[in-house]
Amino acid sequence: MKYNKLIFLVVALLLISSCKEKEKPIEKNEQSKPNVLFIAVDDLNTMIGSFDGPAKTPNIDRLASMGVSFTDAHCQAPLCGPSRASLMTGLRPSTTGIYGMTPDNEIRREGNSTTKDITFLQEYFENNGYHTMGIGKLFHIHAPDSTFNESGGRVKGFGPYPEKRFVWDGFGTANRKKYGRTSTDWGAFPEYDTLMPDHKSVDWVIDRLHKKYEKPFFMGLGFLRVHVPLYVPQKWFDLYPIENIKTPPYKVDDLEDIPPVGLQINDLPMMPTTEWAKESGEWKKIVQAYLACISYVDNELGRVLDALENSEYGNNTIIVLWSDHGYRLGEKGTFAKHALWETATRAPLIFSAPNLPKGKKIDAPVEMLSIYPTLLELSGLPKYSKNEGISLVNMMKNNEGLEDAHAITTFGMNNHTIKTNGYRYIRYEDGTEEFYDHSTDPNEWTNQAKNSKYKSQIASMKEKLPKINSNWDESSSYSFQPYYVEQKQRTSSTNYNPPKIIGADR
Repeated sequence: MKYNKLIFLVVALLLISSCKEKEKPIEKNEQSKPNVLFIAVDDLNTMIGSFDGPAKTPNIDRLASMGVSFTDAHCQAPLCGPSRASLMTGLRPSTTGIYGMTPDNEIRREGNSTTKDITFLQEYFENNGYHTMGIGKLFHIHAPDSTFNESGGRVKGFGPYPEKRFVWDGFGTANRKKYGRTSTDWGAFPEYDTLMPDHKSVDWVIDRLHKKYEKPFFMGLGFLRVHVPLYVPQKWFDLYPIENIKTPPYKVDDLEDIPPVGLQINDLPMMPTTEWAKESGEWKKIVQAYLACISYVDNELGRVLDALENSEYGNNTIIVLWSDHGYRLGEKGTFAKHALWETATRAPLIFSAPNLPKGKKIDAPVEMLSIYPTLLELSGLPKYSKNEGISLVNMMKNNEGLEDAHAITTFGMNNHTIKTNGYRYIRYEDGTEEFYDHSTDPNEWTNQAKNSKYKSQIASMKEKLPKINSNWDESSSYSFQPYYVEQKQRTSSTNYNPPKIIGADR
């Protein structure tokens, strides 16, 4: 009897041990789900070093060497609010009607049938077992309330600010009753990096990278720079001696073949004009300040990458770095985003992940809208059926889809541009068009929309235009300049109350 009990005990122990061994791989699999570091840089164009630009960006270049760079990525709207709302919902502006600035808490609301039950990117990760954290400018302001498990918030505005502006008053020649005030200004300020809000945001991220988590994490970091005012400490300006600065290509009569709607959209008298910048001697100084801001952000990114590499998460974290749109530095006559041309829509997009190629560049046009589905696939999460973008994983790994690649950008209702390999097509709400052949005209100086040589190419690109063009969402508006106020009133408003003109508060 004792012998039988002993045999029973041994067998039981072996079974328990066997069960534990079988449980271990499952536990390990859960713990090995990749973390996600989601990094937004405001108003960053493609002047970075790894894209053959003049900016000194050793840390962005370092990230590029760790993964895949898309050198021809485009935003869904050349304006912060609708661009970010599109990326974080996975839906096009033409689908949601979010063409202008929309309070973060109003993006998902009962009054918008398309977004009322949408799942934001960070929420999708939370719903699939992630601990979510975010700080800085991720949506237009920061994020809708309670959509991160931990929120560091966002410092209001784009300071710190000097007592008085250095150069530009923010109004220019604008009629102050019709146009907003821009934060645009440039100069060395403040004295130290530690006084910048972005530095404090990075401190917050570094602190959390030193902590232990029971779940994989999704961490969002939104940099305020390179957004105007172009203020960073003097040491970043010192990287770019003014005598070495080269200004972008510019043609005085560039806008003579632009349709009237395009000119209305580009009506930005509160911004410095290129002619003014040339005559005043400020053009090189603006470019210098922009490059200085890029290098400042690059240094802050380096602090994040160092902390990640020195943490236990360094080998199991997906990183995506993106910007909400490009930025014009004198091209097409002004200094702004706010347009459907190349320099306003194109921005950096870089992915790094344990299972991606390293140091690869893809020149095919892609959309920031693809970030949401791409992160899901890289993380091994189920597809989200409402995403209108496509995952870029197969393109990054196997070069699939390069020939058919294209990107759509929308600015206001029924104004769209499509970028394909080598061509840009723009169609405005009244049916007027622009078309550019980048093989002969990379600066988009000559509108070829009426050239019969391109008739079939234009027809092909026109087929790719969004089929849905929703009315303006009631909570979305853009009162910075008159065209968008008028368009919303004309096309979409029943009980119209003109919005307060937006702009810098100092």
